[in-house]
Amino acid sequence: MKSCRNTLVAAAATTALTAGLLLTQAGTGNAAPAAADSVPSAISTVSSGWSIPWGLSWLPDGSALISERDSFKLFKLTQSGAKTQVGTVPNVVTTSGEGGLMGLAVSPNWNTDHYVYIMHTASDGNRIARMTYDGSSLSGYKAIVTGIKKNKYHNGGRLKFGPDGYLYATTGDAQTSSNAQDKNSLNGKILRMTTDGKAAPGNPFGTLVYSLGHRNPQGLTWDAQGRLWEAELGNSTYDELNLIEAGKNYGWPTCEGSCSTSGMTNPKRQWTVGEASPSGVTYADGALYMAALRGERLWRIPVDGTSAGTPKAYYTSSYGRLRTVETVPGKNTLWLSTTNADNNGGEADGADKVFQVELK
Repeated sequence: MKSCRNTLVAAAATTALTAGLLLTQAGTGNAAPAAADSVPSAISTVSSGWSIPWGLSWLPDGSALISERDSFKLFKLTQSGAKTQVGTVPNVVTTSGEGGLMGLAVSPNWNTDHYVYIMHTASDGNRIARMTYDGSSLSGYKAIVTGIKKNKYHNGGRLKFGPDGYLYATTGDAQTSSNAQDKNSLNGKILRMTTDGKAAPGNPFGTLVYSLGHRNPQGLTWDAQGRLWEAELGNSTYDELNLIEAGKNYGWPTCEGSCSTSGMTNPKRQWTVGEASPSGVTYADGALYMAALRGERLWRIPVDGTSAGTPKAYYTSSYGRLRTVETVPGKNTLWLSTTNADNNGGEADGADKVFQVELK
């Protein structure tokens, strides 16, 4: 039965990749490649006046939904820069650190179900919830995953739909490193689930857990061949870019960066924490783009199959802390947001911006 189920899952994933991966899927932020080996060529401001924008997910009309971490508000932002508040997410609390309203994923079937998925901190821990966005307002809050431990820091928080149609989430270790190696804990993991919050078919342990051994992962994306890449904040030595495979152990807290410990999967690239401290990551035109918080730069990492090439930094110290980067649907263009109004940035509310980066 298990073998048959996995075969069906693989077939479904292959169909999705063949039919749709070269087109942008709602929530993935991946666009069809344009000219090969393009690089950032110009940057402009799409919108200003934000306070810690965190999650960003595309609607079918090409506009984006964006969450603000500490205000608990959700906004719609058009590509021409028109900004509209569509609602406030209920049951959200802060941790006076990194928790609050975080990841956001528009349903790939939004035109028929109008669902929006949200990861946030609640009084009892971090959770994943579903709401209905009818094009003008939010309603119908429903928690679909609870029991993810919270702490002041290391809450993870990224949500994205994969090319297989399942919802993926990153969770931090909640400042208890042993959680990352505990297969029974939802913390320090990448989770993979159905749209109702159940374990997706084919998950390696029969639970929500897809991979383990993560410290504070905040970036997820898929390349043009459907491979899953993840960006992760390290402790004090190395941040990581990982190629994620089902059931693999990515080392934390036994390893930070590459190591020779049996059973641990090494990162494809690593950086000192001062150079990176990464949050969002996206794929465009043969390369991964990784937004750096402490590093205050946008990293471009070319990928060839399962290999990650030599990273190159852009905009170093030009715009402050960079939180989220996503590929604009159908264009060789990125949206890039700052998070300078957070505790580490120290700027006033309203100091953050959303930029557009042209790739040529």
